[in-house]
Amino acid sequence: MSVVAVITARGGSKRIPGKNKKEFLGKPIICYSIEAALSSGLFDEVMVSTDDEEIAEIARKAGASVPFMRSEAAANDFATTDDVLMEVLEEYEKRGKEFQYMACLYPTAPFITAKKLKEAFRLLVENHASGVMPVVKFSFPPQRGMAVRNGRLEYCYPENAMKRSQDLETMYHDCGQFYFYDVKKYRACRGDLEDGYVPLPMPETEVQDIDSLMDWKLAEIKYRMMGG
Repeated sequence: MSVVAVITARGGSKRIPGKNKKEFLGKPIICYSIEAALSSGLFDEVMVSTDDEEIAEIARKAGASVPFMRSEAAANDFATTDDVLMEVLEEYEKRGKEFQYMACLYPTAPFITAKKLKEAFRLLVENHASGVMPVVKFSFPPQRGMAVRNGRLEYCYPENAMKRSQDLETMYHDCGQFYFYDVKKYRACRGDLEDGYVPLPMPETEVQDIDSLMDWKLAEIKYRMMGG
C-alpha cells in the first residue's frame, strides 16, 4: 500500500505576498503541513508541488521532497487544485511511481496534525471511500441568512426566518486544510467524486481561512489556544 502526501504551494499570492513561506509563530507556515505529514508515519513520500525555488528550498530543509517543479500551466491564477494533483500523479507515473492513496495538504494550514491525518486515512480505508474531507459546522445557520437587495436586508429563504436554529439541518463547509483520496477513483473522475466525501468534523477553534493579515493574526491566536 503506497501513500503520497502532496503539499500544493505555488509562489504567487496577491492578498498576502509570499504567503506560503511567510513566518507563522517563528517558522515558515508551510513547515506545519510538512511536519504533520512526516510525523504521521502514513506516507511513503511527502512532496511539495511548487513553482518557487525558495519554497522548494524551505520544503527540502523541512524534510519534504521536491522531485520536480510545477509547470507554468499548473501555476497560473486559473489552475485548480485538481490540475496540480493530476500533474503530480502523471509526473510520478512517468518516473515509474504509482500510489494507491493520496493526501492533498494546503501549505497555509497550521491546524493539520498527524492525528487528524491518521483519522482521515482510517475513514477512507474503512469506508472504501473515494475521498475524505475535514469540515466544520457553520457558526450561524445559513438557512437564515440575509442579502442586501435594493438597499434593504431580505431573508434569502423567508420560509426559515422564524424557525429555531435547532430545527434547521446542520450544515458544514470545507475546512480548507487537506483531503484524502483513493488515487484510482480520483483519477477516474479528475476529482469530481461520484460518491462524494466522507466527512471528518473539526472544531471551529481549529479552523481559519487565511486570506488577509487579520486572518493570519486570528490563526495565530487559535493555534496558541490549540496548544501549539
